[in-house]
Amino acid sequence: MQSTQPETRRLDRSFRWTGGARVGIIFNVAYEGWSDGQTPGIGPMGNPLKLGYYDINAASWGLYGPTRGIWRALEIAARHDIRMSIMVNGVLAEKWPQTVRAIHEAGHEIVAHSYGMDVIPIYLDEAGQRENIRRTSGLIASITGEQPRGWISPRGTGSTIHNALLAEAGFLHQGDCNDDDLPYLERHGERQIVGIPLTMDINDLPSAIRYGNTARALLQQFEDTMAACVTRETSPLFFDVTIHTHVYGRPAGAWVFDAIMERARATKDIWIGTRRQAAEQAFAALS
Repeated sequence: MQSTQPETRRLDRSFRWTGGARVGIIFNVAYEGWSDGQTPGIGPMGNPLKLGYYDINAASWGLYGPTRGIWRALEIAARHDIRMSIMVNGVLAEKWPQTVRAIHEAGHEIVAHSYGMDVIPIYLDEAGQRENIRRTSGLIASITGEQPRGWISPRGTGSTIHNALLAEAGFLHQGDCNDDDLPYLERHGERQIVGIPLTMDINDLPSAIRYGNTARALLQQFEDTMAACVTRETSPLFFDVTIHTHVYGRPAGAWVFDAIMERARATKDIWIGTRRQAAEQAFAALS
């Protein structure tokens, strides 16, 4: 498949979220796993091992997600009656099916997140990308009984043809983009897919691991962002709140996710929903 520039249609200032809200919030959980023999690129110590050595520390750090982190995130969301969009790697459906089943049964959206965090579309040829989409979707569907409708690649990095392949495979939305405040519609030939930017401003991984901020700093970032969006901005928009189960799925950070949900629930005239719901609203407005 040759890379081509898609036809793009974007929402205008008249757009409003369900209920007439100008501001929307999506709560995401990155529930991540790695292929056999692979580990997170960096562990909690912050200094990677020499090339070619298996990082047991990083591997164990990543395994906190399926053992404890995902369960804590689900408990917090249930407390606030909020439906989340949860990015799930295919390997987790393969090795931890009970967790994927629990996510689905709780009513959260499962967003396909590649087979493993080490399987990044830009590194694959067209056949490899097609197989990764098929394999990941099939593993998730084998647990939930339905194909995922959304996709976000590891590190939000697809390829020049990946969105077209997702549209071809029947996906409704993708999050490998950062170029708008709102979802937008991409047309690839006869097929369409909604792009939902993955905003990174309130995300535990870069905040804590890259920049070394405390958990409380993420709460402050949320409060400042919310105040700016509600009181200073005039255009419709949305932003993400994202945690990773192996990072702020831990008690030292999970309290912030809880506090943010509590504050979001107490704020009037905002919409809180999933990426699929956002895609459906954008699709209806632009089709």
